[in-house]
Amino acid sequence: MFAIIGFVVVLGAVAGGYMMEHGKFGVLLQPAELLIIGGAALGTLLIANPLAIIKKIVHGLIGVLKGSKYDKAAYVTTLKMLNELFMFARKNGTVQLEEEIENPEKSKVFSKYPQFLGNHHAAAFVCDTLRMSISGGVSPFDLDQVMELDMEVHHMESAVPVASLTTVADALPGLGIVAAVLGVVITMGALGGPPEEIGHKVAAALVGTFLGILLCYGFLGPLASNLSKINDAEADYLRCLRAGVIAYLKGSAPVLAVEFARRSIPSELRPTFKELEAACRGGATAAAAAPAEEKK
Repeated sequence: MFAIIGFVVVLGAVAGGYMMEHGKFGVLLQPAELLIIGGAALGTLLIANPLAIIKKIVHGLIGVLKGSKYDKAAYVTTLKMLNELFMFARKNGTVQLEEEIENPEKSKVFSKYPQFLGNHHAAAFVCDTLRMSISGGVSPFDLDQVMELDMEVHHMESAVPVASLTTVADALPGLGIVAAVLGVVITMGALGGPPEEIGHKVAAALVGTFLGILLCYGFLGPLASNLSKINDAEADYLRCLRAGVIAYLKGSAPVLAVEFARRSIPSELRPTFKELEAACRGGATAAAAAPAEEKK
């Protein structure tokens, strides 16, 4: 949502300043220049990346427009889920826990949290680790190393679309120059014509440079930066899951394991102890009421 607002601000500021200088919008409407720059940028994207990476870029851009899903409410729900899972495991033993993680969609615990199940990587991240622990012979230290390796690989994979999008953004000013040079070539061919026509062609050529720079620094560059921050938010979320699971596997009580997970959350998204306690005891309604009680 904020990305869309940012687009409007960029266009509004550029258009507003242009109008203040009594510029004519008709001069900026150069479909041919936009076709050259946009088509060439799309071509470079197709040349440099396989189809799988392009799909990730499209998926990531959709995620940027929707905004990050790892907000404070998502963390509260996740901590509540971890607490319930650890309590279930301690009460019912490893046999019942194994049934839970083998089919999370039909489990007594995970089925209550469809948002977590919808995050397939996070669900596998937790269930596969617990499955390895139940199989026996694997120490919590080794499992911690496995989870860290999983996070590193996932973060490297998520960085590839960002790098590809940044490469296209960096190419846009150069593609704008290409469009401008083509406009100059057309202008040179019309030197014997009326001055008005020559002036129009020169303006069209300069619009190519303008569009290339604007698309780079006003749109694609910031989009790549936003996508990178979303990937960092996902890494923070996985770190929270890792802290809680490893703490429990080391023998910590469920409440302490969940506290390890809570302390690993970035401060601006971290729920307070009372908010978490209210969520675990009284559900979402009590969790929402906790901040109001703290203010009193």
